[in-house]
Amino acid sequence: MGHKVALIRGDGIGPEIADATTIVIKAAGADINWIEAHAGKAAADTFGTPLPEETLATIEEVKVALKAPLATPIGAGYRSINVALRKHFEMYANVRPVKSVPGVLTPFNDVDMVLIRENTEGAYIGIEHDIPPKGSAAESIILITRHACLRIARYAFEYAVKHGREEVTIVHKANILKATSGLFLNICKEVAADYPQIKSRDLIVDNTAMQMVKNPQQFDVVVTTNLFGDILSDLGAGLIGGLGLTAASNIGDRVSMFEAVHGTAPDIAGKGIANPTAFMLSAVQMLKHLGENAAADKMQNAIYTVLAKGDVITGDLGGNANTSQFTEAICNAIG
Repeated sequence: MGHKVALIRGDGIGPEIADATTIVIKAAGADINWIEAHAGKAAADTFGTPLPEETLATIEEVKVALKAPLATPIGAGYRSINVALRKHFEMYANVRPVKSVPGVLTPFNDVDMVLIRENTEGAYIGIEHDIPPKGSAAESIILITRHACLRIARYAFEYAVKHGREEVTIVHKANILKATSGLFLNICKEVAADYPQIKSRDLIVDNTAMQMVKNPQQFDVVVTTNLFGDILSDLGAGLIGGLGLTAASNIGDRVSMFEAVHGTAPDIAGKGIANPTAFMLSAVQMLKHLGENAAADKMQNAIYTVLAKGDVITGDLGGNANTSQFTEAICNAIG
């Protein structure tokens, strides 16, 4: 029967990188039964809503989703479907590995950190409004709860234990945001005390950003709130070559979703030149989540082999291969 997985092909280059990724997953030998689901601009154009109820029902049923990038209007229109999915299914942990990629030259070597971000509240809770007269002011509320802080802190320390990590850095702004960031920091410290085998420290977010671009090798596991995690995880992606090389997972107690976090790249959509690496690496995380460890290892090793060799890579990485050629090279590397 295989594992049932909801596949959201997304907008822009989404369908192209989704096709490439499913081809490589099959070549790696994973037994996946894809269930098509729809979201984003393409869904809005077809079904009249960017997030149909049928999609929510499908994800609820199969428990695992692989999602390509979705378009979100800027400044108006519907809110982020990515955020809506995370909130609806209480996928409270956003997990972003930041690991140096073979063959991709950056100013930094041997970067290997994991950013774990609280995914359901904070500045992204969506409690905001205009203050009359409209256009003169606006107000947003940051919501931090003890429940969510405990949950994400424990996830971060459990992740460190499970994956043989040595240290968790708690990132905050408690010097200024004493109530909200202070609550997050205090609860994370409470949880840290339950894991004496894992070293812990705390850093103010602005210092963290500076330290990441000075000496990223010092970081192991980082846990932080929603807004700070969003910013720092993109900064981390920049350390290793960009969002096109970065995997992402959204983990909840009943549903988990794996996604590429880069944009839909409408300027190159349909041209067959998109780089599917980030989506493929997210799929590797999905396979590990499903217990398909052998297929995950084959897929990841093949991706890194092709990138390290460097003769069949996409234009954004300095090559001239198209998406199909890059995909074929990875399948050949799997053997």
